[in-house]
Amino acid sequence: MIVPEGPLSGVLVADFSRVLAGPYATMLLADLGAEVIKVESPGGDDTRSWTPPARGEVSTYYLGVNRGKRSIALDLRDQDDAAAARELARRADVLVENFRPGGLAKYGLDYESVRAANPGVVYTSISGFGSGAGARVPGYDLMVQAMSGLMSLTGDPDGPPYRAGISVFDVMAGNHAAIGVLAALRHREATGRGQHVEVNLLSSALTGLVNQSSAYVAGGVVPYRMGNAHPSVFPYEPLPTADHQLIVAAANDGQFRKLCEVLGIPEVAGDPRFARNADRTARREELRPILVERLVTRPADEWFDLLVAAGVPCGPINTIDGGFAVAERFGLEPVVVVGEGERAVPTTRHPIRFSETPAGYALPPPELDEHGAELREWLAAPVPSGGAADAKSRGSDREGGERP
Repeated sequence: MIVPEGPLSGVLVADFSRVLAGPYATMLLADLGAEVIKVESPGGDDTRSWTPPARGEVSTYYLGVNRGKRSIALDLRDQDDAAAARELARRADVLVENFRPGGLAKYGLDYESVRAANPGVVYTSISGFGSGAGARVPGYDLMVQAMSGLMSLTGDPDGPPYRAGISVFDVMAGNHAAIGVLAALRHREATGRGQHVEVNLLSSALTGLVNQSSAYVAGGVVPYRMGNAHPSVFPYEPLPTADHQLIVAAANDGQFRKLCEVLGIPEVAGDPRFARNADRTARREELRPILVERLVTRPADEWFDLLVAAGVPCGPINTIDGGFAVAERFGLEPVVVVGEGERAVPTTRHPIRFSETPAGYALPPPELDEHGAELREWLAAPVPSGGAADAKSRGSDREGGERP
């Protein structure tokens, strides 16, 4: 059996989550060496059937966020399966779930019940709107994009609001959940105590709106959608060239001077109307045609090479295949193949590079209940009481057999 290696080696994660935010968080932990057991209903994670697109008969959506895990299918309404789930929770260092708040209590898998048997557990809950007054509202990323205000910022000024092209707040909440798990594990290492970590999509959204949130909270300003323009910086948007649009992001005075030099209009950088960023932003409608007049004389690829050589941030507007091609060109090796033979699956590389403890990719995304038999056998074997509270002393459950 392949045993994960990495900075989180030896950390057992019971993954009771499905769809995106939770599975993304637990995949990141698996990449770093955690042993992740994915608990699915008998019908499987919803995303297994979210097609098209698919690789074979499996949704690429599912494949994108579930590598490095083992799967067991448990029907929590069944007495024996529920007992196995509780035993897994008792042994786990980390439990991640994204049921509606309170939804696991009837199975004895809520935080208070799990903590009673496993005081050291890091119990991580991901919800749409928290466990208070918003607990009754189902949480989906699209709803949060709308309710947080993001959609009011996305689209043309005179057009309708738009969602982002991905479930941006699911991903953000997954990242926040992973950070919360790591912080809570550090606290447990120092104190021996576990805790309940709560993440919700709306809070992740509001912090993720960063400067737009601050405009309202600190400045009393309600931002509005500006298409591809930036409210506080210019030029910082796509501009036309002789063939394609090019993103130009001259975000400070020095970069703007270099931009003007490359465009052959150095005098514009010295013009008092455009000398400072605040001036350029206030007079963007005057400045834009001056820049465009020069940019349309050459194709985008030529400007890209010239501007990058001069230290001016810029880039083409690619499709996804172009994004991967750029990453390959820059030596980032964005694709990693997990598994072998017919089970080999190309996936996107873990985003963090470590000089001493690199991310690992031990297991391909599991088939439904692929590891059910061995996991049931392992859960039936006796182990010391206390779950994660005894983690330091019991190692990897050697007294009850090695972890699967």
